[in-house]
Amino acid sequence: MPDNAAEVTAAGIARLAGVGRAAVSNWRRRHADFPKPVGGTETSPTFALGDVERWLRAQGKLAEVPLRERVWQLLTGHPAGGAAALCQVGAVLMLVRDRPAVWHRLSEGTDDQLAEMLPVALAPALTARLGEAHPVHLPDAAGLGPTVPLLRGAAELAADLGPREAYAFLLGRHLDANLRQYTLTPPAPAALMAALAGLAPVERAATSPGGKGAPGGPGGPDGTAAGGRAAGAQSVGAQAAGEQSAGEQAARERAAGSVLDPASGTGGLLGAAGSAVSVYAQERDPDLAALTALRLALDTDAPVRVAGGDSLRADAFPGLAVDAVVCHPPFNERNWGHDELAYDPRWEYGFPARTESELAWVQHALAHVRDGGTAVLLMPPAAASRRSGRRIRADLLRRGALRAVVALPAGAAPPYGIPLHLWVLRRPGAGQPAAPHVLLIDAAAAVAAPAEGPAAPGATTPAPAAHGAVAPSPGRGKLPWQTVHTTVLDAWHAFDRGGAAPERAGVCRVLPVIELLDDDVDLAPARHLPPPAAGGGIAELAAVRDRLTATLTRTAELTPAAPARPRAEEPAADRRPMTTVGELARAGALVLKSGTTAAGGSVPVLTEQDVLAGTGPTGPAGGAAEGDEPVLTEPGDVVVPLIGGGTVARVVDESTAGAALGRNLSLLRPDPEALDPWFLAGYLRGSANQRQASSYASTATRLDVRRLRLPRLPLADQRRYGERYRTLASFEESLRHAARLGEQLVRGLYDGLADGTVEPH
Repeated sequence: MPDNAAEVTAAGIARLAGVGRAAVSNWRRRHADFPKPVGGTETSPTFALGDVERWLRAQGKLAEVPLRERVWQLLTGHPAGGAAALCQVGAVLMLVRDRPAVWHRLSEGTDDQLAEMLPVALAPALTARLGEAHPVHLPDAAGLGPTVPLLRGAAELAADLGPREAYAFLLGRHLDANLRQYTLTPPAPAALMAALAGLAPVERAATSPGGKGAPGGPGGPDGTAAGGRAAGAQSVGAQAAGEQSAGEQAARERAAGSVLDPASGTGGLLGAAGSAVSVYAQERDPDLAALTALRLALDTDAPVRVAGGDSLRADAFPGLAVDAVVCHPPFNERNWGHDELAYDPRWEYGFPARTESELAWVQHALAHVRDGGTAVLLMPPAAASRRSGRRIRADLLRRGALRAVVALPAGAAPPYGIPLHLWVLRRPGAGQPAAPHVLLIDAAAAVAAPAEGPAAPGATTPAPAAHGAVAPSPGRGKLPWQTVHTTVLDAWHAFDRGGAAPERAGVCRVLPVIELLDDDVDLAPARHLPPPAAGGGIAELAAVRDRLTATLTRTAELTPAAPARPRAEEPAADRRPMTTVGELARAGALVLKSGTTAAGGSVPVLTEQDVLAGTGPTGPAGGAAEGDEPVLTEPGDVVVPLIGGGTVARVVDESTAGAALGRNLSLLRPDPEALDPWFLAGYLRGSANQRQASSYASTATRLDVRRLRLPRLPLADQRRYGERYRTLASFEESLRHAARLGEQLVRGLYDGLADGTVEPH
C-alpha cells in the first residue's frame, strides 16, 4: 500500500508494536528521533502513520504492520471521520463483490485516476443494488482523493477475507470503538427476534479469498468499461434496476420473506433475517442509514431498499405490506410526533399518548405487515403496564393482534440493567375471528429455574423466584442464550401451530384474553404466570429433603478431625524456606497464564463467578477475538481469581477441563514432577498469603499472583499436605451443596404453606 497522511494516536502505536501505552510514552521521552506529533491535542497527540512505521522498523520494533491493523488505522485517521470513511469503503467493497472486473481495471490506474473514475463506476452499481433513492452519498473525485489508500487497502483485505467479511470486520470495530454513540441489538436477541418472525438464518456459501462466487462476475455488467463514459455506465445501472416489472415486483413482495425494520440503526436485526426475499429499512440518522444499506447489500443477495428519515413522521414506504417487521425502537421518546400525527391512519388501535412512543412504533409496524404477517418488537417492560397505554393494549388484545409477550432476562440488550420484553404481533385478516388466547413467557425464570431431576452433587441448584418477583439473571454477557432460545421458540411454535403450548409453572402459560382485560391490562408475564409448585411439588420437596439428609450425612463424614499440633521435629511454619509463584514460573516448575476477553469458540467459558461459586463453566461460547487465542484448562490446573479479595484457588477436574479461561482469572499449570496441584492451591488460599500479594491502590483489591508464597517442600510432603487440602475442598463443596438444598427446601415449604399445597403437620 502506498504511503499516506493518515494519523495514529499513542494507543494505536501501542497496538501496532504490540506493547502497552506506557512503552510508547517511554519511547517519546528517551528517543530524540521519535516522530513529532502532527495533530491532536497536548494530552492526546496524533502522529503520522508512515513516520511511525518507519521509526518502528528502524528500531526493530515492527517487522510488518498487519493488513487489518493498517486498514483500520487508515480508517480511523480519515479526515471526514470513521462513518464517512466506512461509507466509501462499503461502496468500493460492493463494487469488488458485484463487479470485480470493473474494480480490477480501475485499480490498475494511478491514485488520481482511481479517484477520478470511481464516482462514475460507483453510481450505477449503487443504484442497481440499492435503488434510485438510496442513502449512500459519496464525495466527488476531489473528495475521494485522500481516501484512495484506504480504499486500496480495503480491497486488498477483501481479497484475503471476502468483501462481506472485510466490511463486517471494519464496521464491527468502528461500532466497538464508539459504543456510546450507538444503541446496538446484540446478535443473540436479534436471532431470536428473526426466528419469532419466521425468518430463518441464511446458510452462507464459502467465499474464496478473492471473493469469487459472489454475484456479478466478469461476464455480467462488469463487462462495461469502468473508467469510461458516464452515460454508458448509467444505462447499465438503469437496466439492472429496471429488470423487474411492477407486476413481478408485487408478486415478489407477496412471497414469503419480505422484511422491514423501521428503526434499523446499524442493521443488526435485518442482518439476522438471512432468509429474507427482500429487505427494507429506514433510519433517521443519515450516516447509519448509509452504513446499514451497504452492510445489507454485502450481506445478502436479496433486493435491499434503505431510506433515511424518521419513520413515524416521514414514512419512506407508505402502502408497503411485508411478511415480517422486526424493530428495536427508541425508548421513552417524548418528541415522537404526537402533535402533528393526531389523525394519522396508522393509529388503528388508538392514538398513543405523548409518553407512549413505543405503542406508536407497535402500530406503525402493524400498518406495514400484510394480513397474517408477523411483527416482533423489543420493548421496555414499562410499556406492558403503564396506565396511559392500557386502552391501546386492550384493543390489541381484543382484536387478536397481540399474540405473545416474552420477558427476557436482564442483560439481554441495551439498556442492559432492565429485563426487556419481546412483543409478537400478527395483523388480523379481514373477516377472521380474533384470537382468544395470548402466550406469556418469562425467559428469565427459565434461565433461573433448576434443571429437572435430581441435582448432581456439587451442582448449582438455584432457589425458585418468589411469585411476582423478577427472576435473577446471570447478567450481561453471561446469559445461556441456548436455553432462552429453546424455551421461547418451543413455546411459540407450539402456540402458533395449535393455539396451545405446554404450561411450565413460572415460565410459560397460554392465557385467555378476557383474563387480561381488567382495569390495568397489565401484560407483564411475571404477574400472570403461576408460581412454581412448592419446591417442585410435594414429591419434589420429599426428594429434596432426602438429598439434603444424604448430603448432611456426607458432610458429617467429611468434617475435619480436630486440629493437631505440628510434630516437634518439624520446623515452625514461619521458619520454613519459602518461594513465590513468580520464582517457580521462572524455574519452570509451573506455567502461568492469564484469562482473555476472547470467547472460547465452540467451548464454554470458565468465569470468575464460576470459580467463586464452585460451579462448572457457564460463560457463553463464541468466536474468539482476532489474534487472541483462548486459554483452555486442563486437569490439575489451579485457577485463581484476580479481583475481589476472596481467598479462592480452584483445582481443575475432569468436569471443568477443556473450558476457556475467562477474564480476571489466572491459571497456574504445575509440573506434576515438581508441584502437587492441591498443595499449590491450598497454600495459595491462605488469608495472610493473599493479603500480602494484593494491591489496595483502589476500591477493588487486585491480586498479584506472582507474589503469592508457598514453602519449599519435598514432593512427598507436598502430597501429604495436598491430600489434606483435597479433603477440605470436598467438605467445603458438601457444605455448599447442603446450603443450596436447604434453601430450596425452606423456600418450598414457605410457599407450600402459603398456597395451601402443604399441610401444617
